[in-house]
Amino acid sequence: MPWRVCPVWRSNLGAGVPPCFPPSVVVQVKALACELPHRLGLPLSRLSIADIQQEVVAQGLVAEISGTTLWRWLNADALRPWQHRSWIFPRDPDFAVKAGRILDLYERLWEGATLLPTDFVLSADEKTSVQARRRKQPTLPVASGRPMRVEHEYFREGAWTYLAAWDVHRAKLFGRCEKKSGIAPTDRLMTEVMTQEPYQSAHRVFWIMDNCSAHRGQKAAQRIRSRWPNAILVHTPIHASWLNQIEIYFSIVQRKVLTPNDFPSLTQLEQRLLDFQKHYQQTASPFQWTFTRKDLNTLLTKLSTKTLAAAA
Repeated sequence: MPWRVCPVWRSNLGAGVPPCFPPSVVVQVKALACELPHRLGLPLSRLSIADIQQEVVAQGLVAEISGTTLWRWLNADALRPWQHRSWIFPRDPDFAVKAGRILDLYERLWEGATLLPTDFVLSADEKTSVQARRRKQPTLPVASGRPMRVEHEYFREGAWTYLAAWDVHRAKLFGRCEKKSGIAPTDRLMTEVMTQEPYQSAHRVFWIMDNCSAHRGQKAAQRIRSRWPNAILVHTPIHASWLNQIEIYFSIVQRKVLTPNDFPSLTQLEQRLLDFQKHYQQTASPFQWTFTRKDLNTLLTKLSTKTLAAAA
């Protein structure tokens, strides 16, 4: 029989009657679970069910309680104190302007006007230190009742920087492996794109990129425009890689190509990456991007309120 939460605490329970807890105890336990561990005087970074169980007994909230009951109480309010998620406040003073331009481009808008059919939007970046790890024993395939087995130890065979560009509205991919990142590798990727149609004769080709040294600031924008007059560099805000759609593709590459990492050589790693580009494009479609300027304004208002509250 499950434990119950009841409005009246009964201290003398008959045999076989499950204990029950007053609502005030449930509230106190949930409040404790929402505390940062160091505020409870615990040398922990996050709380587990066992930690909460020990603490509620130590504080005298209950004489005893099961982990199942605690989990049920926390689950009712979707509380997961053992999980954590990283986040960062916008650091770029022009965050709203820069982010808004990118969100407009995803909706085929630029400076308030609809893009022409001969305008194209590409999202580009580099995935650095893509390693080739040669396992010390051969990887074993899946068998009945057994997953793929990958030797834990490996030899390092070197690493590539994988540069890629994604045509946001046409779902087309371009990519190459380079020994390192920099202006020259970036220019080689852009040359690969800008010397073929429809980009060569396009009205405008918008390149969404982050602020790494190879394409940072107005100097980079002018350099790119001097080589390709129809290319327009559009920077993401600082610390806002989530606005760059190529990062979605990189996450797919990480899951489907690089995990587990078992490549006998850099050559085979390069071939796998380039082959996957072709394979992915066979069924690719534009990403369903749903975050709009309206969502951006709502988010920034919410963050502004939190910032002001923290300052007060």
